[in-house]
Amino acid sequence: MTQTIELPLWLVVLTLILAAIAALERVLMPSARWFLRRWAERLVARLNTRLARPIQPFRLMARQDRVVQLTYDPQVIKAVMEEAQTSGTPEPVVFDAARKAAREIVPGFSAVVYFSIATRLARWLSQALYTVRVGRVDTALAGIDRQATVVFVMNHRSNMDYVLVTWLVADRSALSYAVGEWARVWPLSAMIRAMGAFFVRRNSRDTLYRKVLARYVQTITAEGVTQAVFPEGGLSLNGQMGAARMGLLSYILQGFGPGHRDVVFVPVGISYDRVLEDRVLVAAAQKGERKFRAGFWGIAVFVFRMIRRKIRGTWKGFGMAAVAFGAPLSLGDWLGSHPPDPEALGADLMARVAKAVPVLPVPLVAAAIRQGGTGDLTLRVLALAAQVEAAGGSVEWPQPELDAAILHATELLQVRGLVTADLTPAPGQEAMLAFQAGPVEQVITNSLS
Repeated sequence: MTQTIELPLWLVVLTLILAAIAALERVLMPSARWFLRRWAERLVARLNTRLARPIQPFRLMARQDRVVQLTYDPQVIKAVMEEAQTSGTPEPVVFDAARKAAREIVPGFSAVVYFSIATRLARWLSQALYTVRVGRVDTALAGIDRQATVVFVMNHRSNMDYVLVTWLVADRSALSYAVGEWARVWPLSAMIRAMGAFFVRRNSRDTLYRKVLARYVQTITAEGVTQAVFPEGGLSLNGQMGAARMGLLSYILQGFGPGHRDVVFVPVGISYDRVLEDRVLVAAAQKGERKFRAGFWGIAVFVFRMIRRKIRGTWKGFGMAAVAFGAPLSLGDWLGSHPPDPEALGADLMARVAKAVPVLPVPLVAAAIRQGGTGDLTLRVLALAAQVEAAGGSVEWPQPELDAAILHATELLQVRGLVTADLTPAPGQEAMLAFQAGPVEQVITNSLS
């Protein structure tokens, strides 16, 4: 027992490392987890005292518990049995597929990540790129029952939409988004899950997967989780708002019934003087397909070019970004006077969103240049603005500096090479200029039809 044993130095070091890991796991880690959990609980308690829509207990459950809850949902189990019977696949195999779908969909919400990191980063990025104009969120939420589930329904112009709206409602609620496959890339996926967003296979025809997704959306709606949805299902390729693809909205409608807490849809209109991805979107439209993804090097070159302009003093920013809120729509009240038709609900909501979308200076100037004609550009822009307002739209620009706003918008188009010095469309840039003018032309065309 007292004999000396010689060991290699590497073995001694390895033994000490393993002992330290064991000590951390058995002694320190449980205490650290307890401390972090208590700290997070106190943070949520403080947040709920100031949030208009408090964080629901459902969102604070462990992610694995929510995965289990969704996997063993009675309707999911029924769908598993039907799929097994229809396809002839053994039930355990189909059940495993449902469990994988649940793990893929269910997010892991972290109040610390959402309110301490994500919202601050969103604020900084939004204000670094744009001059942000915002309607009053408090006015949009005033009068809505605190027990109702709020669903913000938005048009989809850019991936900046997520960033912009996350910041704008950070003092009122924590949003749950549905995001597409573009975000399922590590480490971005981990951050997005921690923010409470859930992944969606937008074009999946898998019946079982769609059932699992439907039950998740219906569950968070029943639990009162505040959501944000983009009914168009994808970014606009022509600058104009598209029709609703009912997807998530139809799931909400199908899950609504007697005794269900009310669901209140809040229309949100988002507009930009410049959409960050506009060249990628226009190129996709010209190819006739929605498959587009900006590569790493393309993004790096874009960022480098912006930084170089900032250093040289030629940076003019991306103009304005504006968010406006429309009149809320109670699903319970709507069903009192309408049949439960998803298409009718989608059309009603998209009409409200379209009415809320603000028209900005760059789209107005682009539309005036595309329209052509003689006379002073400012007068032509003001005439278009009057047409937009007569059609029920809203125009957002810095009052009373209208001339300065129009001049700045013209400079932004010229810097990008979309407009020549004599204020005519630049050769080869017609599609890009049409994209810029899309929001204005859509409002005016709809008013004439």
